[in-house]
Amino acid sequence: MVKTMIAARLHALHQPMSLDEIPVPAPRPNDVLVQVRACGIVPNMANVINNWPTWFPHQPLPKFPAVFGLDPAGVVAEVGEAVTNVKIGDRVYVSPLRSCGSCKACRSGNRSQCRYYTLNGYFSTSRDGQRIFDLYPYGGFSQYMTAPEYSLVCLPDNLSFEQAGRFGYLGTSYGALKNAQAGPGQVCLIDGITGTLGVAATKLALAMGLSKILGTGRNKELMDRIKAIAPDRIDTIMLGEGSTGEWAKAQTGGEGVDFVISALGARAPAATVVDSMRGVRRGGRVVVVGGVAEDVPVDVKWLMDEQVQLIGSNWFSAAQGQEMADMVRTGALDLSYLEHKIYPLERVNEAISGIGERDGGFSNYVVIPPVPAAYQ
Repeated sequence: MVKTMIAARLHALHQPMSLDEIPVPAPRPNDVLVQVRACGIVPNMANVINNWPTWFPHQPLPKFPAVFGLDPAGVVAEVGEAVTNVKIGDRVYVSPLRSCGSCKACRSGNRSQCRYYTLNGYFSTSRDGQRIFDLYPYGGFSQYMTAPEYSLVCLPDNLSFEQAGRFGYLGTSYGALKNAQAGPGQVCLIDGITGTLGVAATKLALAMGLSKILGTGRNKELMDRIKAIAPDRIDTIMLGEGSTGEWAKAQTGGEGVDFVISALGARAPAATVVDSMRGVRRGGRVVVVGGVAEDVPVDVKWLMDEQVQLIGSNWFSAAQGQEMADMVRTGALDLSYLEHKIYPLERVNEAISGIGERDGGFSNYVVIPPVPAAYQ
């Protein structure tokens, strides 16, 4: 077993990551050591390593030097003595969701509701998140990383490491669809259908049997591409061409959609969210997963009268990740739409800066760490 590894580490904000040689970590009893084969780059990574502490001081970054990398996939290289269901050689996606494991939320299976909920290789949702970063300081921008057994998703042979590097956004969309109680025969509205979350939600909604998917966006070319995936089941409208809510009602005979997935980014105007909410049927659900930063004025009496549920959705469980992997295994979920933009680890800074030029949710930016000599 090799003793040292290469990792891209951030030593200070607004500085490029550097390639450092550091010791290979040893897994604790309930952990595994994963040799990283690919790590997806989220579109928001540049903001996290440059602007996050100013924008969201209540969601701290790990102390520097830090190894980022949110969406790693690879091969199990070593297992702790208490690991029971994973073996060396298993192909896995490593969900970055970390929690304390012992609070009421964790014991009930709701790890994302834990006070210490932290996204490994990214940021924490808790001011006390450094405790979790100390336990798991390695993200996917490295040759090896440790991870708890509970975080692993086993990958079928027909799911590549590069595709698994998109599981964070796929899973976030899947978690939102599960919160919306999506199912066969339903009609939904995806606000921001051409983005990373929107395209993922569309592919998953098709796999889950929805009869009609309505979507909004701003890029005509990308809107045409998303509709071409399933022309008989997808309809779109350009934002600004009229009221989205009224359009959704018109497309459903005045009834309204079963649920809305708000996948708009942080800079989207609040008025867009309010408009789309009005397209949901009585008793429907509005699931917010994109994170519009502006305050959204909500008519709570309308919520009450229409019995509409407004739900915040954040990340997904490892069990839901396994469901997605099984959907790929059976062919229900087709990820061939992903256009991989692959960078070696030494070009990680270029990859992070270049992701702004992506083709919406179709581009998949992935970093590939070098394979250690012991595995060549």
